[in-house]
Parts: sequence; C-alpha cells; structure tokens
Amino acid sequence: MRRIWSGFTRARLVALCALAFFALCVAATALREPQPLQRGFILALMLCASGVLLFAFARPGMALIVGGGLFLLLKFVSVLKLRYLDSSLMPADFVYYARTSLFDTLRHYPHLYALGIALFLVPPPLLWLFWHWDRRLPFGRGAQAAFALRVGGAAVSVLAFWACMLPSGPFAAVHARSVWEKLSDDAQLTNFFVNFDDADVHLPALASDAEAERQWAATALGAPGAPRSSYPDIVQVLEESTFDPANYTDCNVPQCRVSLFRAGARTRAHGVLRVHTFGGGTWVSEFAALTGMPQDIFGPGGMYAPYVLAPHVRDALAQQLRRLGYVTIGIYPTSAGFINGRNAYQAYGFDHLYGAGELGLAEWEESDAQMFAAARRIYDKVKKPGQPVFLMILTLNQHGPHDDDPMSSLPPPYRGLLHGLTSAAALNFDTYLARLRDSAAAMRTLEHVFLDRAQPTVLVHFGDHQPSFGGLIRGLPRRLPAALQPERDFLTYYMIKSNVAGAPLPSYPVLDIAFLPSMVMQAAGLPEDPYFAAETALRRRCNGLYDDCAIPGLLASYHAWIFDRLHVYQ
Repeated sequence: MRRIWSGFTRARLVALCALAFFALCVAATALREPQPLQRGFILALMLCASGVLLFAFARPGMALIVGGGLFLLLKFVSVLKLRYLDSSLMPADFVYYARTSLFDTLRHYPHLYALGIALFLVPPPLLWLFWHWDRRLPFGRGAQAAFALRVGGAAVSVLAFWACMLPSGPFAAVHARSVWEKLSDDAQLTNFFVNFDDADVHLPALASDAEAERQWAATALGAPGAPRSSYPDIVQVLEESTFDPANYTDCNVPQCRVSLFRAGARTRAHGVLRVHTFGGGTWVSEFAALTGMPQDIFGPGGMYAPYVLAPHVRDALAQQLRRLGYVTIGIYPTSAGFINGRNAYQAYGFDHLYGAGELGLAEWEESDAQMFAAARRIYDKVKKPGQPVFLMILTLNQHGPHDDDPMSSLPPPYRGLLHGLTSAAALNFDTYLARLRDSAAAMRTLEHVFLDRAQPTVLVHFGDHQPSFGGLIRGLPRRLPAALQPERDFLTYYMIKSNVAGAPLPSYPVLDIAFLPSMVMQAAGLPEDPYFAAETALRRRCNGLYDDCAIPGLLASYHAWIFDRLHVYQ
C-alpha cells in the first residue's frame, strides 16, 4: 500500500476525506430540516442509502461520498427550484418538469448552464480517483460467500430504507401532516421523500365498455351551442377562501348579508357549491373548475393535481375554448411558477399565465381590486376584434390566517361585530367580514367593467374552499338543510351572470365544482364536445352531485366513457 506521508495510506486518506464529506452533507441536508424527527428521518435515509452503496461498491469511502453527495445534490436542486421557481421540489419534477420546461427555465437563467456543465464535468474524474484509491472490502474469503454477503447486506439496507418510507413506519409522524404543510414548509427533503407515497394516482372504478356505450353513446357527437354570430367573453374569478357568512347561525348582523352572494337582474345561476378540499388546497379547486374532474377520484395523489394530474389532461375548459377560437389567459396573485402553476395552466389549455411579477404586483399582498385592475389591463392588451377572451383570475384577499392582526386593527364597524363567539373565533370571523366587504366592492366594479358594455360577456365567480380559522370554523353552527349538513365543511358558493339573454340555467340544491365548466359553457351558449356533452348529461341526471350521485353504477359508466372512450386523461 503506497504511503502519502508517514502513518497515512491513500486508503486512510480517502476514508478520512469520505467521513468529513459525509458529515458535511449531513450538516447541509438532514440537519437543515426544521424538526428533530424530520432530521432523524433524512439521516436514516442517508445511512440506508450509503449502506446499499457500501455493499454494491464494496468500497466504504465511495459509499459515503456518493451516498452523501446524492442527498447534497438533491438539496441543492430543491434550493434552486424554490429560489427560481417559488415551489418545492417533488419527485414528479424529474418526469414532468424535466420533460416540459427544463430548457425553458435554463434559457431564462443562463448562468445555470455553466453550473450544469460543471456538475457533469468535475465530479466524474474525482470519483474515479477516489474509486482507484479507496480500499476494497473483502466480504469473506470465497467468491460465493462474498457475493451472498453483498446481496444480503444490500437487501437489508433497501428494506430499512423502505421501512423508513412507510407512512405507518417508524417515521409515521412526518407523513401525518396536511398537504399545505408538505408543500409550503421548510422541510424540503422530508417533503420530497414523503411525496413518493402521497403522489400515488389511480383511476376510479370503471364499468364495462358495453355499459358505458349504453349509458353515454347519445353524447358521442357533442351538443350544438346557441345560434349566435360571435361567442361571448368569459371572465371567471376564483375567490380564495370565500363562503356566504349568512349561513352561519352567529352571523346575524347586516354585514353578513353581502352583495357578492345575492342574485340580481343579470344572474343566470347561483347557489351552493360543493368543493373537495377544506382550509387550503386552492390548486385542486382550480383543477376541478378547469377540467370538470374532482381530484379525489384519482386517490391520494390527486391532492398534488398541478404536478401529477395536469400533465395527463387531454380535455378541459380552456382547451375547448381555445379550439373555439378563444384567447385563454390566467391571472395569478403569486409567481406563475408557484406550485407548478405555469406548467399546469399550460396543460389545462391556457395561452399564457401572468404571475404577480408580470402584473407589477407584490405577490401575496394584492387586494381583489388590484387583481381585477391588472386583469383589465391584460384583457385590453390581448383583446382583438372578433376574437373572444377567457380570463381566469385568482384572488388572495381572503387567504388565511385571519387572526394575525389584533381586533383593534379592523375598520369600524368590524371590531367586535359578532357576539356569542369565543374571542378567537370572533377575531377570525370579523376579519373575514372586513375583507369580504372589500371583495364585494371590487366585484361590483368588475361587473361594471365587463357587464355594463355592449360586448357579450359571461362573468363567473366562486369560492374555492372555506378557510379554517385556525381550526375553529368546523365547530360553528350553521343554517343548512339537513341534507347538506354532512358536507358542511365543503360548501362555498358560485355565481354566474351575463349581459346577454340566454336559455335559463338549471338550479340545484348543491352543485359540485366539477360541473362548473359545463355550467359556464351553457351560460355562454357554446357548443360542447363529446366530453362536456357527457358531463352536462351527468350533471342533469345526478341533479348537480358528482361523488354522491344517487343513481347506482352511473358514475362508473361515466368514468369508463370519459377515460377509456374519450381519453380525457392519459
């Protein structure tokens, strides 16, 4: 064995360097996770991965260097994505993002080219050097015994890694958090590995092809639209965390009866909207309102719709509108890349998604009035004579928390407005009502801009989910029919108005958000392709319900029709 200097061999030097490097990787990855259990989780995964490499390479130095280096590289990539794209790294990124927008991102950040080239050129010769100098472990005297030991050791390490990843395993607590926490907190590596299990996607139960044909063949040719010389513009607003407060027993003052939820002369349809998320998860309400499919039919992975579902969508509201000649525009109150927004909206059929930076707004701080004014500027920019426009606007005025400022900071008369509530619940509710006043005023202005004019226009706005009020809202009593009480935490509102006459729209006790696209198309008098014709038929037959459709087997035949026959999701 060659000695570099007295007392040291190359193998010992490699071992010391490998240990030091592994310790550095642990400090930069596992120890950067915010909670002790999360740190232990990542450290355990690093040790298991290094164990697999140890038995695979039979070189301890290489196992530590490669094992630690892979986690360090993963952390580095996650930091880059969070910094430049404002969203956390997920396993799906290595499939969907690399395939759809990696080179576009590099084009916007040219210095990343040099970094990528360096990562490909520098490590290989260093790794070759360490491999050449590292000591090879014998693992027994005979070849067969050594092979058996290496295979067995690698298998034990893989099983240990798998046990750590189990939602019911020794680190179950790192899995047992809400989706919002997993997408927004600082536990970047923990969330990355936890998402392997959370992102499991599967299709719902499907009936036979013959049954699907029998039930839905009448919709195979689509449905014609209303006779019109031109299509109307469509403006659709997702009102963050917004619900009708008049449904709550303790909300019994005039400020609880808000114009945002009241029908008027131009109202075509309005009522209770059933959504599929509570307290957060706006992105799944976006998915349902744009695709006509609730995310929960795809299993637990549906909660990560912008990542794992959007790339597979082959028909959606914006796609159909674009086929009819619409310019399709999204207006976002955050960075357009937040939670994979830009890629998802492209998959949904949007020509462009304008984020807060492009709109000249401070993300997460915009009022509804600012968002609507920005949307009007973009509309004026893209509108051309004879070409209809579809605007999808997201607001953030009601984004939680609703108790981050004291009661004294609220404008009168919203200080201590509601009685009969705990002080914490009162602060949350009063803050909500104060913000709701501003949202209602902004919506009246938006209606004036788009409906008080000759250009035919349909205006839609709806609540994406209820806020949680720090978990307090679930316990507040509500004035709801008995049939709606089981879904009380998943009820918001919808409103459809237009400045052109049209056939009456149906009214339902509750409308599932997945049917909102077909309602919008019906309000606009647009022709329906086979998918939306089938969705409209399902809405009518199930009286506005989706998951709870009362007709046995109908949903299974519908899913067989849209997935196996129409291929709306592939």
